[in-house]
Amino acid sequence: MAIFHATADPKLKIEGKQYSMFIGRWQPWHPGHRALFERLLERTGQVIIQVRDVQGWNDSNPFDFEQVKYFIKRDLDPLYQGQYQILLVPNITNITYGRDVGYKIEQEVFDDTIHSISATKIRKELGY
Repeated sequence: MAIFHATADPKLKIEGKQYSMFIGRWQPWHPGHRALFERLLERTGQVIIQVRDVQGWNDSNPFDFEQVKYFIKRDLDPLYQGQYQILLVPNITNITYGRDVGYKIEQEVFDDTIHSISATKIRKELGY
């Protein structure tokens, strides 16, 4: 079994701050993802965006990590530079915990305008 070590960007001050963890494929990053990011940012002021390493895993994942990172930064940097960090993580498919350990796993609900945004449709429009 491989061991994965994520390293935080030293420019982000981790001590004494709370972060929201935001994990996904982001294939591609779209306005629905941004809306969720903004909601998480309101809660904690800092967001760790984790990009699952899925490029080439199936046809639904045409973009590699650098492309995904570029799309996210292009969208978020004008307003949110320094308030988030992007990390590549393995293809995580399950998140589990055994008892209350000081964090929550929550689902956010949006109106139909945001909820109806489809990365599958966007990929098809882009020719993938």
